Amino acid sequence: MANPFPTFLPSSLIFFSFFFFLFSPLTAAKTHRFARTISPSSLGLDGEPEKLSHLHFFFHDVVSGQNQTAVRVAAAPATDKSPTLFGAVVMMDDPLTEQPEATSKVVGRAQGIYASASQSELGFLMAMNFAFTEGKYNGSSLAVLGRNTVASAVREMPVVGGSELFRFARGYAQAKTHSFSAVEAIVEYNVYVFHY
Repeated sequence: MANPFPTFLPSSLIFFSFFFFLFSPLTAAKTHRFARTISPSSLGLDGEPEKLSHLHFFFHDVVSGQNQTAVRVAAAPATDKSPTLFGAVVMMDDPLTEQPEATSKVVGRAQGIYASASQSELGFLMAMNFAFTEGKYNGSSLAVLGRNTVASAVREMPVVGGSELFRFARGYAQAKTHSFSAVEAIVEYNVYVFHY
């Protein structure tokens, strides 16, 4: 069989060329990394103890009337025929207050969406931020993503992160219905989070 390479090219040069073209994409990929490991001290966390905070407030979800804070933005064709409103998607910007009364001091907003995600019970997928506006937590937020089975006495949802004073937050939020009417649901929240 004839040699496919010209005889004037040394075999070592052929091997080097083959090796270079085969592995050069791998070498180039390593030089353009988008992630790297860093020290916690580079973020000011060196020796900083992790704290556990408990937040207590009331969530006011007003679904109709003059001061509506929750609006249905999408639904499936069969949603209105479903006993659980399966397929409804609601956008919210609900006040968070210190006490259950609407006139109580506002400490933040619950902003996000909830969607009826169960055909067998009233169960929402909640994706929301608790954006705080008072005290030392002003400007900080917590992100909650989880299942909320409204008929349960106490519902627990994961806290999956946060911002500002709640950076690296993790924990859980417990929701308990305080009162419910055709116009407004008032929900008591106890939130427990680890953060720096």
